[in-house]
Amino acid sequence: MSGVTGAAGLGAGAAGAAGTGVLAAVGDVLALTGRHLRHLRRTPEKLIAVALTPVAMVVILGYLFASVVTIKNSGGIEYHDYVMAGVFAQIGLTCIGITALGVASDLGKGLIDRFRSLPMARSSVLVGHTTADLVPVAISMVAVGSVGLLVGWRTDAGPLSVAGGFALLLAFAYAMLWLGALLGMVLRNMEAINGISALALVILSFMSNSFMPLSGLPGWLRTVVEWNPVSTVSEACRVLWGNAPASTGGSLPMQHPVLVSVITVGALIAVLIPIALRTFRTAAVR
Repeated sequence: MSGVTGAAGLGAGAAGAAGTGVLAAVGDVLALTGRHLRHLRRTPEKLIAVALTPVAMVVILGYLFASVVTIKNSGGIEYHDYVMAGVFAQIGLTCIGITALGVASDLGKGLIDRFRSLPMARSSVLVGHTTADLVPVAISMVAVGSVGLLVGWRTDAGPLSVAGGFALLLAFAYAMLWLGALLGMVLRNMEAINGISALALVILSFMSNSFMPLSGLPGWLRTVVEWNPVSTVSEACRVLWGNAPASTGGSLPMQHPVLVSVITVGALIAVLIPIALRTFRTAAVR
């Protein structure tokens, strides 16, 4: 009986230690998230950098080009309604460089080395960084949506469906934040980060259906563009918001964009987070 009692005590102690460890890790994440948010309040230009390009795209594409661009087989969808999903997806791409620069700056200043010397969960450093960077993403989406409403964008779906589209966009942005964190640890050089992130923004935005339908593309290029995660996320949001054209083609990503987007974004998060955390273990001591 005493052996059983002792084993039970050890089991309860281990469970208690595990619970305490989880609570401590959550506390570390909250503390570091708060630090980054306080830094954001002191440097509002970071928020401006995230929101400026998408807001400009709404004005240029949704207002200036809306009168000259027509969508074939649109089913009554106006161009400013079509383009908004792509502009929202672009916010996530913009955050790649912002997060990469932040992580590289912390590494260069030795701040992350100091964090590593403290009794805290190592994963909390990157988790806190990416969680805090979701705040400017959400604020940017509010700004872009407000400007979109001013230029005539409207949704034609129920509130739950509309909310599902924005939830998908936030999940996609979160995956891109982890990609940015990984990029910052690998490159570290500010000029290289700016160049790579700008190239990714241009290629992934314009090699997608964010701003134009895919009907005019040659077969091989159309296949590549359709499987671009930006294309599937943009099309999924159009479907969820009631902004999708009547005909989008017969490929799997365009026939089932919501399902493909959820699987793709989930896979990106499941792959990028472990790789980034593994890279973090050695990045701070190089």
